[in-house]
Amino acid sequence: MTAALATPATSPARRIVGGLVKTRELGIILALVALVVYTAASNPRFLSGQSIRDILLNTAILAVMAAGQAVVVITRNIDLSVGSVLGLSAFTVATMMSANPGLPMVAAVAVGLAVGGVAGLLNGVLVRYGRVPALVVTLGTLYMFRGVTYSWAGGQQVNADELPRHFLTFANDSLLGIPWLVLIALVVVGGVSLLMRNYRVGRELYAMGSSPQAAELAGIKVARNLLGAFIVSGALAGLAGVLFAARFGTVDAAAGTGLELNVVAAVVVGGVAVFGGSGTVWGAGLGALLLTVIGSSLTVLDIDQFWQQAIIGALIILAICADRLVAVRIARSLRKKDSHV
Repeated sequence: MTAALATPATSPARRIVGGLVKTRELGIILALVALVVYTAASNPRFLSGQSIRDILLNTAILAVMAAGQAVVVITRNIDLSVGSVLGLSAFTVATMMSANPGLPMVAAVAVGLAVGGVAGLLNGVLVRYGRVPALVVTLGTLYMFRGVTYSWAGGQQVNADELPRHFLTFANDSLLGIPWLVLIALVVVGGVSLLMRNYRVGRELYAMGSSPQAAELAGIKVARNLLGAFIVSGALAGLAGVLFAARFGTVDAAAGTGLELNVVAAVVVGGVAVFGGSGTVWGAGLGALLLTVIGSSLTVLDIDQFWQQAIIGALIILAICADRLVAVRIARSLRKKDSHV
């Protein structure tokens, strides 16, 4: 019995996957170091305190969304609505805070999480019980949530001078020199990573991504877990909307437009397999940092920002090729193992 339980942990397939994940995350770190060194050598201002602070603040919002997206992608699904959820949450919270300036920051965070959680629940219900692919469902809700925000805004926007001071200063306040937004991102990424790595529900989500049919046969509550994954993704996108509103102050119906592509890119580049079942939330966070640094480096080096999209696209293709490569290696290892049995 003991040997049988130990076998999966030491199988060739798992060693290959584990090696690839570690290599991908190490590759991201090395790419970050090389990019920072090259950019700083070309323009020392890149390593100024304000520049580093801006990079970390921008990364924080993307990393929070990437953590939730990683959970969904690990289950072999995708959530394309996160940019629209961020916009809806940001406009909801900004409108609420402008009308009720005495509300504490905790209330804004709670409302943002609730708005995002409801949106995620709707996505999960449609995917699971509507039997519609997540790509189709979330593409539809992307436009639906954005339409709701545009209809509500009616062409208006919430300006920074309409928001309470404590809400706006939250984005610039810090604890022990670390901005609150960055601390929140670290807590979110670390917490979700801990959940996925050390708790049963995390292992079940990985199992669902590896083989949904086998997960069903093994008695895993696929419906509950899938709804939970989408709720987490939506809630974290809603939280990101609160952080977005606090950081930028001025919020209109277009907030977060197109951001879903950067979120998906951060997750895929960070080593989460698009076919589900492997990858880490920390990797997704590193992917968010890499994409943010790329954007900042292009600005500092005075390179056309259109190249950023080309670079991100190339990174996604490389990541998918890497996933395909490891899938082939796993299949080959399993065939060899079966032939020796």
